[in-house]
Amino acid sequence: MPRQVFFYDQPERFVAGTVGQPGARAFYLQASARGRITSVLLEKTQVAALAERIEEVLDEALRRSGGDSAIPAAAPQDLLDTAPLDLPLEQEFRVGTMALAWDSVDACLVVEAQALVEEDEEEDGEEAAPQDDENGPDMLRVRLSGAMARVFAKRALDLVAAGRKPCPFCNLPLDPEGHLCPRANGYRR
Repeated sequence: MPRQVFFYDQPERFVAGTVGQPGARAFYLQASARGRITSVLLEKTQVAALAERIEEVLDEALRRSGGDSAIPAAAPQDLLDTAPLDLPLEQEFRVGTMALAWDSVDACLVVEAQALVEEDEEEDGEEAAPQDDENGPDMLRVRLSGAMARVFAKRALDLVAAGRKPCPFCNLPLDPEGHLCPRANGYRR
């Protein structure tokens, strides 16, 4: 079957969102523009990694520009999007791999999320031949301004943190590896 590429250039909306209660949440990336909506399912760790990496790429692009870029240092408060995912929520695919790039010519961030591909093995134990681009996995490709990318990263990081229990002393989300509380003199949980 030919590959489907869901392409959005400066979408009206690009967000990470969840369905369900903490501990049993499903995480989605969702892009929308002009009445078209694309939703893809992914893991919580993928959302966190994507958001952290977006912040790193934007910080590096801003540093390399010497501060002359339109990339804000933090997410603009007036652009923050806290609305729920758009409906209908129809999953196009489950994300396997993701890629990021800063396009310095157009001053935008390119986010790509490819569908998870199960490795087919031949009967003799050899792996199947790699797929060409035309027949490769489905992909969501989104081009974002620096401001929109910062807003996405902030919402995604807040979303991941929202499922964690807060520290009883400082109310910050507890990390899975533990939490060194700044208010409890080294209290580690």
